Amino acid sequence: MSLSTFGAIMGFAAEMVEQREGVYKAMVEKAKNTALKETLQSLLNEAQKSHSLMEQTRRENVTEMILEPIEGLQKEDYRIDMSLTNPPDDAGLLQVALLLEEMAKKFFQEASLKIPLPEVSRIFRKIAQRKEKNIEQLQSLRLNL
Repeated sequence: MSLSTFGAIMGFAAEMVEQREGVYKAMVEKAKNTALKETLQSLLNEAQKSHSLMEQTRRENVTEMILEPIEGLQKEDYRIDMSLTNPPDDAGLLQVALLLEEMAKKFFQEASLKIPLPEVSRIFRKIAQRKEKNIEQLQSLRLNL
């Protein structure tokens, strides 16, 4: 399904971040490694803040939702099979977290280029940058698991 309006993009972003909140919450409870557990808790906290930011951004820019159509973004390009998000061990949890962060980074980077609102585009770029740092942090944990 095409994300062809500002409202559709913001709705999808909020939904995606909210979904990750639930996954990270479950993963924090399941993780055994202390460093991984702390990192997942940090990702959960970030997801909660991002969800609030997406909702606030959508509300503040509601009048802009009727701008020209946006092309080139498809929901399917950013969806993850949620059945894969319940791995049995810490190594699997780490892989899931990497997958979630990489997909979110891809979405926010690509959406930032398509959204015609400079302030919203800036917010999306900043989120993508945070996702890149998260990916680096998660990759550094690979050595300890």
